[in-house]
Amino acid sequence: MNAPAGYKATEVGVIPEAWEVKPLGGVCPMQRGFDLPRKRIRPGDVPIVYSNGPLGTHNQAMAKAPGIVTGRSGTIGNIHFIERDFWPHNTALWVTSFCGNVPQFVRYLLDTVDLASLATGSGVPTLNRNDVHVVRVALPESPVEQAAIAEALSDVDEAIASQEAVIAKKRALKTATMQALLSATRRLPGFSGEWEVKALGQCLKVRHGKSQAAVESVNGKYPILATGGEIGRADAYLHPGPSVLIGRKGTIDRPQYSEGPFWSIDTLFYTEVDASADAKFLFYKFQMIDWRTYNEASGVPSLSSTTIEAIEVEMPKRDEQTAIAAVISDFDLDLYENEAKLAKLQNLKTGMMQQLLTGKIRLV
Repeated sequence: MNAPAGYKATEVGVIPEAWEVKPLGGVCPMQRGFDLPRKRIRPGDVPIVYSNGPLGTHNQAMAKAPGIVTGRSGTIGNIHFIERDFWPHNTALWVTSFCGNVPQFVRYLLDTVDLASLATGSGVPTLNRNDVHVVRVALPESPVEQAAIAEALSDVDEAIASQEAVIAKKRALKTATMQALLSATRRLPGFSGEWEVKALGQCLKVRHGKSQAAVESVNGKYPILATGGEIGRADAYLHPGPSVLIGRKGTIDRPQYSEGPFWSIDTLFYTEVDASADAKFLFYKFQMIDWRTYNEASGVPSLSSTTIEAIEVEMPKRDEQTAIAAVISDFDLDLYENEAKLAKLQNLKTGMMQQLLTGKIRLV
């Protein structure tokens, strides 16, 4: 394997000359967590860290911060960086000794290791620390370079966390707005009067989907919809849209909406919406219905068209329906744009990790 100037070939790939290859046991030797005391857990502010993260607190710490915790059994592969003294649970492996390496850097380094593939056991997956310790990784010898890499990745993590917080607030605001507008607790300017209680069957007709075998085409113009969303493309459509769709079998509590033409398979109902109703408004109304309470099967959850059409909902006149749907749609658009920003940040982090943690890009 040829290496460019300033780099060298190793068993883990081409890395900078100033980097070295070590087993993880020589970077972050892990230990097994502890069972909780048999006596009642005393209240405190020390986090108890399980395989899937901090859950609950205790008044006694068994490990000094900073530390890293990952799953030993059950949830394997998630890395938790702990910045307070903590109690590592028996379901976890933990480390607070970093052999002179920068702890935050080691946290990101461990993210590059496929820990789940090291798990054994035919039942609950179990991760043996000795199997982790023999994994060989490349890392800078210089703590300064390690710290620079960790800082760059941490900055992106902070941006991701900030964007996630923005999205969470917007989702909460959308939910509150939907609950208010769709129940007439809050009215939009210019609208008044009582809402009318109607059976859904007065506003729409529920239709059965069909097998997609005859129309499926890789280059089809129209989406093929199933209970989980789009599953392919079709060269013909079953309904021109707009329409609200709901599962007939399986996933019966995730309404979908299609503005344009689509094909619906036989496990997914679609609807023909009456001219007196706004399809997008009905879609949002569907999201407020507890569909599981209408389940008609003891095995695979199921709905019938007659059950759906008999459900009663409060409805305003169509112009108010359209206005309400427009307000909620604006929330959806805003969320879509913010989720796209989050995806870009997550992709940026992935690319940075691939470059920085292999030495392809150097910061110092």
